[in-house]
Amino acid sequence: MQQALNEALSESCVPVQTAFCVGCVLVVRLPGEQPAVTLATGYSRELPGNTHAEANALTKAQNLSEPCLAALFPSISPTPSIEDLLSHTDVYTTLEPCSIRTSGLPACADALRKAGIKRCIIGVGEPDDFVKCEGAQKLKDAGVDVVWLKGLEKKCLAAARKGQHCARE
Repeated sequence: MQQALNEALSESCVPVQTAFCVGCVLVVRLPGEQPAVTLATGYSRELPGNTHAEANALTKAQNLSEPCLAALFPSISPTPSIEDLLSHTDVYTTLEPCSIRTSGLPACADALRKAGIKRCIIGVGEPDDFVKCEGAQKLKDAGVDVVWLKGLEKKCLAAARKGQHCARE
């Protein structure tokens, strides 16, 4: 979670008045493989299009080339597909994945579910500033193991609200 928090706090994650600053890390834990491998990271607004941290990390992971995947998992032959890897991926996100976007873009909880993520570790729930977030419940309803990490709630919320006091879209 500290790596996800670093993403949210980075200078690259520029605060805006209508959005939270969130960090996300995708970590693959394959059976029998040691250690776990960071597949991708993301932060709010990293990619064009008013994007959220989880969507950015997923997009970056899904765009990894086969040679890149082979380099990440050199002891596995043939190289696992991104779909296989995502089914063994833990998502670490500083703020609860959104369940609705006021901008009309796809919700992060839906994107994580569609990607086949099996576990989502969340730093803090999304405040109800503009929308009532039900991302964790949507994930649970889809069979995703949701873990509320204890101890970093204040830091995750402070990162989310760095430079502003409004909610993310």
